[in-house]
Amino acid sequence: QVQLVESGGGLVQPGGSLRLSCAASGVDFNIYGMSWYRQTPGNQREFVAHINKYALTSYAEFVKGRFTNSEAIATNMVSRYMDTLKPEGTVVYYCRSMGPPPGNYWGQGTQVTVSS
Repeated sequence: QVQLVESGGGLVQPGGSLRLSCAASGVDFNIYGMSWYRQTPGNQREFVAHINKYALTSYAEFVKGRFTNSEAIATNMVSRYMDTLKPEGTVVYYCRSMGPPPGNYWGQGTQVTVSS
């Protein structure tokens, strides 16, 4: 049984930094990679970043240049570092893995609030 658990969310001041983590059981990120998504109130969940089994990353356009992104991948843990965060209220970040079959697994999300 695959389980993904996000952590690291919280309240951070504008300009601050945060490291989110996604811990997995039942899935090897070194095989399937992992993606981050985010969702703001009233909006659909949107893609943020993906790291594959070769540790190669891809980002949504709105993320590029917005803040420094850093991803790290291990067998059952992925972390995401963000800095120079801008105030945007509350955002919930989710991790997602596509494997093993039947695939498409989501965590429960971790909430990030950037506010002074």
